[in-house]
Amino acid sequence: MSGCCGPTAVELEPSRQATQPGDLPIVVIGAGPVGLAAAAHLAERGLDFVVLEAGKRAGASVARWGHVRVFSPWKYDIDAAARRLLEAGGWNAPDAEWLPTGAELIDDYLAPLAELFGDRVRAGAKVSAISRLGYDRVRTAGREQAPFLIRLADGGELHARAVIDASGTYATPSVLGASGLPAHGEADAGELVDHALPDVLGADRDRYAGKHVLVVGAGHSAATTLLALAQLEDTPITWAIRAGSAARAYGGGEADALPARGALGTRLHAHVTSGRIRLITGFFTHALERDGEQVRVISRDPSGAEQSVTADRIVAATGYRPDHTIAGELRLDLDPILGSTRALAPLIDPNAHSCGTVPAHGAAELAHPEDGYYAIGVKSYGRAPTFLLATGYEQARSVVAALAGDWEAARDVQLDLPETGVCSSGLAEAQEQRVGLATGISGGLLGTPLPLATAGASQGGGCCG
Repeated sequence: MSGCCGPTAVELEPSRQATQPGDLPIVVIGAGPVGLAAAAHLAERGLDFVVLEAGKRAGASVARWGHVRVFSPWKYDIDAAARRLLEAGGWNAPDAEWLPTGAELIDDYLAPLAELFGDRVRAGAKVSAISRLGYDRVRTAGREQAPFLIRLADGGELHARAVIDASGTYATPSVLGASGLPAHGEADAGELVDHALPDVLGADRDRYAGKHVLVVGAGHSAATTLLALAQLEDTPITWAIRAGSAARAYGGGEADALPARGALGTRLHAHVTSGRIRLITGFFTHALERDGEQVRVISRDPSGAEQSVTADRIVAATGYRPDHTIAGELRLDLDPILGSTRALAPLIDPNAHSCGTVPAHGAAELAHPEDGYYAIGVKSYGRAPTFLLATGYEQARSVVAALAGDWEAARDVQLDLPETGVCSSGLAEAQEQRVGLATGISGGLLGTPLPLATAGASQGGGCCG
């Protein structure tokens, strides 16, 4: 049946379709660390929920950088509610001081947590759009009483009383073009361009060994890839950044509150100084010209001056950006610069904050005019590269408290970040004796950018918690 409001919804689970939003589940989009943390808090409060994961399993985006080790130890990588639920089921927590890889994060934490929730976590359920049942973005009267309508890529639909969007940004990497637009010819370069953190020393080794590789970007994801490439013999490496110096990319060294992160910059600096990695500064990617199995990358700076590099492969470690397309029919109040909520923007502005100086925030700062819709995790930060996993967990706790009507708990936001002493000074060194360099990851635990490594130029990387 169809009418003025469109076709009747296709029911995914008839028992959960109802006319009153209060009778419906809360839908969480994304089964990564922050999405599953939200599920854990919902479970503790006895609220009905469904987690929709586009990938084939929980932590699908994490699996794409499973070979990379994170910057902070297990004791800061596990949400408090998730820990309580897991331990109640007999789960044994990993070594609190260990820096896990992405694969370990899944195997030892995310997979067991998702298993606790059973069929409430639905893999292969990609959300294509969110709206209000019978309401487009313009219609107001009665809007807040209408259930949310979630449409899936396979055409299925379900209704919800609220939506927590923890879908992240890993599927929407930033372009190579220095002005935020794709470089001319970027699409034609095809398989010669990879986005951040290929498995250079593992599954992707044959794609890079013996090839001239150009890495574009000044963040920690670029640094991680550069250090891995440096271990491949007969592999020329060029590193291109927009800034006039790589000083900020090298970071705080021994003074960094996350020792593994500091070690990353120190070793990268050493490779550049020795000549193992060729550094090009003032590089503003403008065009790519493919020539057989090679590609010429042309820089044109704001003055019009050009320089170029010809490489066999390119790694675009230029960060990520949020995609709010699925919420196009919802009423969002987005900051025009970052794409976060307007209330959150000044708290996370990378021009004023590093990931360790972002103040605590929760449901109040994450709320949109669309009552009952919250974006949390790295997606909530828009283009700001100041996200930490601990921040996402506190967001999840606060938002769930708000949805439960517990505004006292929702407003009581607290955050302990790395610059206030999360890590011990000898942690990275101790782990290196066991497994080698503890490198960082692109986008932290959620595939998000690390702290800006160049003034005024978000070239990739991100905070990792």
